[in-house]
Amino acid sequence: MSNSFDVLVIGSGIAGLSFALKVAQRGHSVAILTKKNKADSNTNWAQGGIAVVTSQTDDFAKHVRDTLVAGDGLCDEKVVREIVRDGPERVRELVEIGLKFSRDADGGYDLGREGGHSERRVLHVKDMTGKAIEEALIKAISREPRIAMFEHMFAIDVITRRKLAGPQSRGADRVLGAYALDVRDGRVLTFSAPVVMLSTGGAGQAYLYTTNPDIATGDGIAMAYRAGVEVRNMEFIQFHPTALYSTTAARFLISEAVRGEGAVLRNLAGEAFMKGYHKMADLAPRDIVARAIDTEMKKSGAAHVWLDITHRNEAFLRTRFPQIYQTCKQLGINIAKAMIPVVPAAHYTCGGVATNLSAETSLDGLYACGEVACTGLHGANRLASNSLLEAVVMAHRGAESVDGYLRAARKLPAPVIPDWIELGAGDTDERVVVTHNWDELRRTMWDYVSIMRTTKRLERARTRIANLDREIGEYYWNFSVDARLLELRNLIQVAELIVACALQRHESRGLHAIADYPKKRKAARDSRLRKT
Repeated sequence: MSNSFDVLVIGSGIAGLSFALKVAQRGHSVAILTKKNKADSNTNWAQGGIAVVTSQTDDFAKHVRDTLVAGDGLCDEKVVREIVRDGPERVRELVEIGLKFSRDADGGYDLGREGGHSERRVLHVKDMTGKAIEEALIKAISREPRIAMFEHMFAIDVITRRKLAGPQSRGADRVLGAYALDVRDGRVLTFSAPVVMLSTGGAGQAYLYTTNPDIATGDGIAMAYRAGVEVRNMEFIQFHPTALYSTTAARFLISEAVRGEGAVLRNLAGEAFMKGYHKMADLAPRDIVARAIDTEMKKSGAAHVWLDITHRNEAFLRTRFPQIYQTCKQLGINIAKAMIPVVPAAHYTCGGVATNLSAETSLDGLYACGEVACTGLHGANRLASNSLLEAVVMAHRGAESVDGYLRAARKLPAPVIPDWIELGAGDTDERVVVTHNWDELRRTMWDYVSIMRTTKRLERARTRIANLDREIGEYYWNFSVDARLLELRNLIQVAELIVACALQRHESRGLHAIADYPKKRKAARDSRLRKT
């Protein structure tokens, strides 16, 4: 079965939906593939908000400076300036399609403040901003006849001209479409499109403890790398400092906005400790706060630290943080009266598929936007709430670029794409291998490639992941594919990239802290990987 479109969007978060809407409004046919339900995305889990300059006391220079400081010398300053500058107009467009940000008593935006920000500039919808953005975009897309939404459709790999013609073929390589698994009936479908946008989010599920939803398995990063596209700075995995402590792998995010409203981190002795680590104390950048918590836990042997917001009254907390308040209450914690047990957890992939400011990758017709991409905005550590800003700005820029690319691509001959060939029937008795390898990978990454690293730990991780790669590679080529197998294949690929990039970086910078190289090098450089 074949489906032909002008543009194929893989992923349904803020990046993919914003991009799809704008491309369709330019007259192009669009298919959105999402491996679960259309609202399942990292965007939907985003609590804090979107950082953008709207206040009269704020300005672009301050936002740029805060971003550069958080990025620890590795941000691309030109990229930072342009994305920050474009932010207000892109937010205005979100408001026009129906997004209602929280307002203060005077009717102005109720601006939040988060770690690393020198001003209040975070627009939010209480503590459910991502969910509100997702709902507004899905509603707008439902009114656009040029967009077709394919739910429960798992993209396996992008199809390229060179992949079909062979590596010795002449001429420039370009995207032709993608193969995708219909998760509900097990069929692999062929989607033909001269443009593919990767907007699949990050790879938090590579780690045992993460704030990310189950879908965050690094699919787009792995697909791009397999297609020969450059991947950058994968060692910079951001660990959110304050996930609700639990004895299970599921860790609910306690938004940084809680500290923006005055919450204080305390060790088990009740001592506020962040002043000893940074001048901004509890509002220091995330990499510093996460390492501080990790240090305090290791010093005392504690399983968590405390987040104390008990100085704020219950009515305020119920109104400002309804989701956090209710979730904690269900676990027996009234956050107005009791401190919250918190720990760091894998949260955001700062590196990813290398793109320019038009969301273009090195492969003609392949674009990437959102957490899957590495634009240079985040550097070695993302500033809080800059992720949704980047997604909406880069989606707009990508749509503009695609419009021009499609006009040129229409002059090219339509490709003949063969159907997917099923190589193996599969043995259900062997499916336990996938579960065991999944667990081993996530624990390996947590134990050896976490907040503090050493070269020896990274090398151990590389050896273990290589073994997993061989096992799953054999499984992939000999058994029928399913979603769980495809996710694990992608996670193993991404884990290899994280470790390989980390071993390239002989310094401690931002989110990459390594005991062998405690100092930061004078010259900042990106880590880069490309499959040959």
